Amino acid sequence: MDLRLPRVRGLLRGPRRILSAAAAVVVLAGAGTWTAVAGDDPPPVHRADRVVEVGDGVRLDTSYFTAGSDGRRPAVLLAHGFGGSKADVRDQAERLAQDGYAVLTWSARGFGRSTGKIGLNAPDGEVADVSRLIDWLAGRPDVRLDGKGDPRVGMAGGSYGGAVALLAAGHDDRVDAIAPAITYWNLADALFPNGVFKKLWAGIFVNMGGGCEKFEPALCRMYQRVAEKGAPDAEAVKLLQERSPQAVGDRIDVPTLLVQGQTDSLFPLGQADAAAKAIRANGAPVDVDWVSGGHDGGDMETDRVEARTGAWFDRYLKGDESAGTGPAFRVSRTVGTGSGDGEPRLEGVSAGSYPGLGGEPRAVELRGREQTFENPAGAAPPAVSALPGIGGSGGLSQLSSLGVGISLDFPGQYAAFESAPMREDLQITGSPTATVRVQSTAEDAVLFAKVYDVGPGGAQQVLPSQLVTPLRVADARAGKDVTVTLPAVDHEVERGHKLRLVLASTDLGYASPAAPATYTVSLKGGLSVPTALGDTGATAGLPAWVWWAPLAGAAVAAALLLTARRRTSAPPPDPALAGVPLQITGLTKRYAKSADRYAVRDLSFRVEKGQVLGLLGPNGAGKTTTLRMLMGLIAPDGGDIRVFGHAIAPGAPVLSRVGAFVEGAGFLPHLSGRENLELYWRATGRPAEDAHLDEALEIAGLGDALARAVRTYSQGMRQRLAIAQAMLGLPDLLILDEPTNGLDPPQIREMREVMIRYAAAGRTVIVSSHLLSEVEQSCTHLVVMDHGRLVQAGPVGEIVGSGDTLLVGTRTRVDAPLAEKVAALPGVASAAVTDGGLLVRLDPTGTARDLIPELVRLDVPVESVGPHRRLEDAFLTLIGDSA
Repeated sequence: MDLRLPRVRGLLRGPRRILSAAAAVVVLAGAGTWTAVAGDDPPPVHRADRVVEVGDGVRLDTSYFTAGSDGRRPAVLLAHGFGGSKADVRDQAERLAQDGYAVLTWSARGFGRSTGKIGLNAPDGEVADVSRLIDWLAGRPDVRLDGKGDPRVGMAGGSYGGAVALLAAGHDDRVDAIAPAITYWNLADALFPNGVFKKLWAGIFVNMGGGCEKFEPALCRMYQRVAEKGAPDAEAVKLLQERSPQAVGDRIDVPTLLVQGQTDSLFPLGQADAAAKAIRANGAPVDVDWVSGGHDGGDMETDRVEARTGAWFDRYLKGDESAGTGPAFRVSRTVGTGSGDGEPRLEGVSAGSYPGLGGEPRAVELRGREQTFENPAGAAPPAVSALPGIGGSGGLSQLSSLGVGISLDFPGQYAAFESAPMREDLQITGSPTATVRVQSTAEDAVLFAKVYDVGPGGAQQVLPSQLVTPLRVADARAGKDVTVTLPAVDHEVERGHKLRLVLASTDLGYASPAAPATYTVSLKGGLSVPTALGDTGATAGLPAWVWWAPLAGAAVAAALLLTARRRTSAPPPDPALAGVPLQITGLTKRYAKSADRYAVRDLSFRVEKGQVLGLLGPNGAGKTTTLRMLMGLIAPDGGDIRVFGHAIAPGAPVLSRVGAFVEGAGFLPHLSGRENLELYWRATGRPAEDAHLDEALEIAGLGDALARAVRTYSQGMRQRLAIAQAMLGLPDLLILDEPTNGLDPPQIREMREVMIRYAAAGRTVIVSSHLLSEVEQSCTHLVVMDHGRLVQAGPVGEIVGSGDTLLVGTRTRVDAPLAEKVAALPGVASAAVTDGGLLVRLDPTGTARDLIPELVRLDVPVESVGPHRRLEDAFLTLIGDSA
């Protein structure tokens, strides 16, 4: 009996197998290594490991899994994700083998033990490799054939492996069914959405691949070119489109199960939507499943997805009509938390047909006037939405689904428009749209659109799935109307909440124009919100720890701001200053939109190695502005900042030698201190060995507390952990802004010792603090500012000791009548009895040299004479009424 299913194919189509002169598969290790999994039920699994040559000297490391009888069975090719290897899919391969499939896994080119350059699923590279593996399967005596050289075969894989499954189905007509997960349809659109470079994810790709040299030369050149320019060109777009399933989308006509992640800023839901529309248009059955997780973390629902994949292959490879393949569309929703550790609890909502991303639209009126905002110089500091590469740690990616906001927008860098409070619950399923008018002082405007769910009173603002839509608006000087398609999400807005449309000029994950510009945005209509699948479940209460999590957004943002590497044009380094941690010359910064008001004006000073420098001044003195320019967060209007001889500009490479702590740093409270620091360092993208974690921790002196959850820390311990975070990598220059805020006296003393220990190794610390007595004890040098200008700079002792008050030490206590005689001396303004002697204040004509003979003449039992002035006295003297 012939159990083959009719293939879902177009008629009168020619063969599409990828063939080349080297298409024959050569098995270099035919016997391989056989292993078995013991057990009566299910049957034991046999694995054969082989190295297969696929042409051009490329060798693939493969594993072949079978179980049960010796009869012929359908085959499944399992592909792994980017940066992984065949080992990642071994467990799934064994389960499929026990279910009656012959399963072949392999490490893609450039990964695991396979050779060759990474081609990002090039048609003549990784995709051709799949066809050669299918050739090998066709020769196996235990694989079912649909014809000569044509095995019954399905493909599954996640991310990179999901894309090669789609591509193989379009290039090789022997593929019979596929189940790609969290993958792309158009790689150019994923990495260059709407013409904006997704820089952090692109950098993660390159790093996970082992560096640019591991890729095909054309891909390496393309990445370097785009990273340099900060924007894609036509050649880059074409190169990635050719390696995308979209390129063969009209030829993918096999049963397809599309699994896509909701927490995914790399390959958002729109990628699966485009694939579903194209494949369904070819006449193939397509089911769509939105899982809770994604590349930004969360629950990937692995067991459920693998079970559904197995049922999909049972139906379309084995021909089992009774196999339950699931609904045409399913979405997982978070409905509170489970018991114990606060893990999100999920439920599934389904539909008999896939509604797409715009189903059942509902109009939501927005309010807001025309607004003007800035794209800052160097596009820094950037707003924060998703946190690529670290979102999976500690459940961070699922916080938005639990009603916790971790996003960060900077005032003056965005426009916002709000709805009235919702009169009833609103379930968004799909992509909202809005039309706005955009005008720019530059030719192009780059904006980042997002919709927030804002709680009553604005106390809580949540960005669903942490997703934004980047948008490049060309020829925007004259103004242009733009329809914005916002990210697809599945999110419930509760009654009484508002929707807030934000258009920001920057985002951490993307490249924005480095040149400053002013944008003006106004509304041209309200939001159109898709409301398909409105059913929802009851929401349970949240564990207490999640309310601490908003602090983490700012902490990680600060980390990435200081470690992001942008290529910028800058003056050449000054060799004469190569050993000088900091020299500031003529630094000037005007207030925005003011030609004659200055935040900092003509500021010059120098800091040497081993110094602990205190930056002092009253409110409005320009201290914070100076530190922001020093860290490359804003650009000066004039003057020069040199760190070890290198000019500072936003994203300057020398900033990797600078560490900073900004008041109010936060941590994920349910993680330990060590885990928080490791998470921070991974976010920088730098090698783990460069962190010098143990050295930083020894200086910070946290001891055993590092193993405890941060939620158990005192304020002082949190501050010391923040200092340790700033010290990771042991930067040569450490900047601390109000590090003792909120600490009690013993904690302040400990913080002082931390700073002194750090500088003792020849490194340099700059500390801004309002605690003058503490600065006096911990700093070696001072810079005093007022009204943006330098008042005085120099060693602490020199500044403190340059006053007009002297302490006269005496062997015995001086009585009041004798003190009055001293006060009456020429050149003396006043004299008062104090512990250990007299406190004498001189008038402008008096000197210590003239005073001492007069004291002896009056029989004052003098033992010593020296300057006596607290830093507070010196500070008040220097800045006068400004304090």
